[in-house]
Amino acid sequence: MCCCSTWRWMEYNNGMDEYRPDPDALLKAIQKDESRQGRGKLKIFLGMAAGVGKTYAMLDNARQQKAEGVDIVVGYVETHRRVETDALLEGLEVIPRRTVEYRGAVLEEMDTDSILTRKPEIVLVDELAHTNALGSRHLKRYQDVIELLEAGLNVWTTVNVQHFDSRADAVRQITGITIHETVPDSLLDLADEIELIDLSPADLRKRLAEGKVYTPERVETAANNFFRVGNLTALREMALRLTAEHVDHKLQDYMQLKQIAGPWKSGERLMVAVGPSPFSERLIRWTRRMAYNLEASWLVVYIETSAVLTSEVKERLANNIALARSLGGEVVTVRGDDIATSLLRIAHQRNVTQIVIGKPQHTPLQTALRGGSLVDKLIRSSGDIDIYVVTGDENASEQHVWRAFSTFESHSQRSQYLIALFAVASVTVVDLFLFDTFPWLGYQAVGLTELLVVLLIAAYLGRGPALLAAALSAVSWNFLFIEPRLTFTITHLQDVILFILYFAIAIFTGNLTARIRAQERQTRYNAERTSALYTLAHETATAVNMDDVLKTAVTQIGAVFDATVVVILGQENQLLRQPHPSSTLSLSDKEYSVAQWVYERGKLAGRFTETLSQASAQYHPLQTPTRTVGVIGIRTRRDERLSFDQEVLLTTFISQIALAIEREMLDEAAEQTAMLRESERLYTTLLNSISHELRT
Repeated sequence: MCCCSTWRWMEYNNGMDEYRPDPDALLKAIQKDESRQGRGKLKIFLGMAAGVGKTYAMLDNARQQKAEGVDIVVGYVETHRRVETDALLEGLEVIPRRTVEYRGAVLEEMDTDSILTRKPEIVLVDELAHTNALGSRHLKRYQDVIELLEAGLNVWTTVNVQHFDSRADAVRQITGITIHETVPDSLLDLADEIELIDLSPADLRKRLAEGKVYTPERVETAANNFFRVGNLTALREMALRLTAEHVDHKLQDYMQLKQIAGPWKSGERLMVAVGPSPFSERLIRWTRRMAYNLEASWLVVYIETSAVLTSEVKERLANNIALARSLGGEVVTVRGDDIATSLLRIAHQRNVTQIVIGKPQHTPLQTALRGGSLVDKLIRSSGDIDIYVVTGDENASEQHVWRAFSTFESHSQRSQYLIALFAVASVTVVDLFLFDTFPWLGYQAVGLTELLVVLLIAAYLGRGPALLAAALSAVSWNFLFIEPRLTFTITHLQDVILFILYFAIAIFTGNLTARIRAQERQTRYNAERTSALYTLAHETATAVNMDDVLKTAVTQIGAVFDATVVVILGQENQLLRQPHPSSTLSLSDKEYSVAQWVYERGKLAGRFTETLSQASAQYHPLQTPTRTVGVIGIRTRRDERLSFDQEVLLTTFISQIALAIEREMLDEAAEQTAMLRESERLYTTLLNSISHELRT
């Protein structure tokens, strides 16, 4: 009996283990559910294309809710002068739109502040992917919707499937049309409900022909392009699939939250390698879509090499990183010139199971100079990690090759190539004079002097000028010094071998010297960054009061980032009007309103952001794990966007400063508490003494 009972207990336990959910996944589901409690609910009316009836369905549902006594208002609805849609607006409260002047025209936008003041139960917001007029608080309307949700308001909105970031590339391949107005896929995670407004392609084309979608002059063009039957069928399938995926995710979250046995998230972890290339956008969207389907976490890795990037390339890189963050990816950046080794090191450190990279777009010559393609290097060394190679459009590939050459040229400036050309020409003239003057001077000695020039050029000017110098010096050496002179012909076999070896040694040593120089530059940069972090940590740790902390913060940030800085502290959940005296950046009323918004929302805003981008400076919240203690604003003197690596360093600086400020605030609060405690003790002692005197 004992053995039988033990066997049954073990069998029961094994059965329970088989259906036991992953604790990490369960915790994540609970945290996700808790995060939903403090914000409003989002309902998306999804369609495959314009004209399927999303706005009509939203207004029809709104009228039903209004009849049931729900407080519902229209924040922004575009009826496109459709009679049946205009009729549904009757009886609904409409929030007046905000007017914005732009280039002599008056534009109308949703008045987010009026909606927040009105505080309805449900607000209707049409055209989620709309781009707001310049001068608006947010660049995109979906950001206004997020602000409404965070304020606790329920939002109903409309959007077409082609406007989601991860679907934009597929839509371009299907229809041949690039979608410029997109929304991040993270809104799908925020959505509590998605209602698919489905219509067959034939019925939609019928509505188009009847003039219910576009004006008559646009009907024929639309029918022959975007609204072709094949396009609409593919978009319809995409919308159905997206809705089904969302329902499946909601079901899994519910099953995990309620501890119901079922299929749990996979143990996959994806990593995508990105850079300043326009092709990186497609890689990010592809990885996000794959991670969403696999229910897997994913991270985006950028390897910062020693190559010098132009301002245009920096801007493109920053946009790619911003896209990755908006889609929910974890961004990781490291420095290193060996991209394959750096990627694999991160992959092993972060337990990555799949790496996503782009198909090589370099020419065969570029691939040979680089020692092979990145794909080949990763596949040879990846071990158990799977490698996914994602291709791009043919036209995009051609543009990428051209831009690769442009980026390579930007590594060394034209002046450096001219200096290398002048140096080779000068040394060649001197060698020619000496060679003709001193007959005993052999062409081998001339070759060594030319090789020395190549090494010096590689050390001080870089790889590109060194390669140019190597080629020119080899040609001039052959033409002017090797017999027969003034010809490119080499008669002796040993001279042929010597010429080939010279050319190979010049290229190899020049490339090696340039690589050593790049590594030295990277080491110096890492040392400067470490020194800056150490200085900031040391100075703030040894500061005796708040003024010293803020003075150190302003000085260090201004010196490291070549910027003017303003610091504004918070007090009793209110942002002080006057900046700290140590600030080097003046603050107007307009700039202060931006800083106040940052303090209240706890989000980045201002210059080079998508929120209040007309501000002259960029404002960061000084956040600690428990509260926001103030706002810091910076404006670079060159008025250029910081590189991604500089932004990471700035974020680290700001985190350190926020913790130091909170420490000083806690110290001041502790001192005040001690003073109050001592005052109460003295007060009690005095009362006891008086009471004793009165009794005696």
